[in-house]
Amino acid sequence: MPTKIPATVVTGFLGAGKTTLIRHMLQNAQGKKIALIINEFGDLGVDGDILKGCGDEVCTEDDIVELSNGCICCTVADDFIPTMEALLAREDKPDHIVIETSGLALPQPLVRAFNWPGISTKVTVDGVVTVVDGRAVHDGQFAHNVAAVDAQRAQDENLDHETPLSELFEDQIACADMIVVNKTDLLDAAEADALSTKLKTESRGGVQVVKASMGALPVDVLLGQGIGAEGDLEARHEVHHHHHHDDDEDDHHHDHEHEHGHDEFESFIVTRGELEDPNAFAEQVADVIRANGILRLKGFVAVAGKPMRLTLQAVGPRVDTYFDQPFGDAPRETRLVVIGEAGLDQARITAALQA
Repeated sequence: MPTKIPATVVTGFLGAGKTTLIRHMLQNAQGKKIALIINEFGDLGVDGDILKGCGDEVCTEDDIVELSNGCICCTVADDFIPTMEALLAREDKPDHIVIETSGLALPQPLVRAFNWPGISTKVTVDGVVTVVDGRAVHDGQFAHNVAAVDAQRAQDENLDHETPLSELFEDQIACADMIVVNKTDLLDAAEADALSTKLKTESRGGVQVVKASMGALPVDVLLGQGIGAEGDLEARHEVHHHHHHDDDEDDHHHDHEHEHGHDEFESFIVTRGELEDPNAFAEQVADVIRANGILRLKGFVAVAGKPMRLTLQAVGPRVDTYFDQPFGDAPRETRLVVIGEAGLDQARITAALQA
């Protein structure tokens, strides 16, 4: 059975930082070939800057598709499905598809569309990432430029929902698998932590809330969530059943755009010898993740008596394992990469994983 191509849906209001997040992802793609579907409309056009960081090995111009007929959630059948079918019919298929919605789009109808016959067997929703403007949300505004959001709404002739920003925000949070609190450089540490905690309590269990500035997230935090959101629609139902629109030209106007690295994140490696019981170890890993706020954990486990290495991948407390290939000449050891926001207690986590 061919593996489904993972697709990540990036949602959030105009100005939240979606385009910046995607541009940063392309510049740090680690060899992944990424196709982009960008839901611009009106006179905005594709953000030319997106193409700057996009070398041919990551995405060519053919890999960037612009849907400019209005909000993606209102034009799913006419626009989105044919675009996906064309992308999936290509011989040189992408490793990952990233969809940047219009800021006024409800994510739920888009996720639902992945169950459409013709694409459901070929592609899956890896995860829904909701980007929020940390400063604006902290100030109760949801978007830093509400007038720009309203102007965008007025431009979109296909928009079939008039939703207050507060309600649309709730729907974007309800659908999220990861919430990115962006522009944390405009908040102090206490404000950023308080907002992250508030959003965590308002979202579903297991949803990851991460802080970022200038959309700088490591690509292995953003992609590879493996959620399969289209099979989990009940949990992420619209809080409000109307429907609403805006688009993401987003750039938080700072000159130090690419000066921000991944200072907010850290990763380290934990090694140990062979294990007797991989199931017990998977439970141990889940407990360690829960106790320490780890975002991702991945690597290979040596299981006593098994020639194959056991691949282990964890997103939040969900741990998946499968045997993938023989160790061959590689040392028979367990080697795990731990990824999280800066400030992880490396000694404590290492001791817990080696226990």
